[in-house]
Amino acid sequence: MGKIIAFDIGDKRIGVAVSDPFCEMALPDETYWRKGFEKDIDNLLKIAKDKFAETIVCGLPVNFDGSQSEQTVKTQEFINRLKEKSPLPVVVQDERFSTMQSQRILIEANVRRENRKKYVDSIAASFILEDYLRKIKLQGDKK
Repeated sequence: MGKIIAFDIGDKRIGVAVSDPFCEMALPDETYWRKGFEKDIDNLLKIAKDKFAETIVCGLPVNFDGSQSEQTVKTQEFINRLKEKSPLPVVVQDERFSTMQSQRILIEANVRRENRKKYVDSIAASFILEDYLRKIKLQGDKK
């Protein structure tokens, strides 16, 4: 199994996280600043290729009760376009608490508020990827 890359898709930034080659750990990588819908798609596919990813995981933001929000719809449109253009499988993972967890970690690490933007999205992407890796491991254990 090759590396898996995760994207935490926001309106201004997209957090990136990558698994280790054994798909045991999710590692925060970079924060991509958005440049335009189609450019973003192309740039994310290039990042996935450069990181030797074999699967792309995209976080899907839903409300706490699981219902869709305006952000859910926008993100799903982006994911659908990514799926159309990607030679790699693109899967969706619930990202309900990822940003909240990321903010908490940065606050506990005493990262200043103005510096958190640099890291919060890639850390959120690592939580999304961690949840996905846990899910595929459990599915594998059941076989």
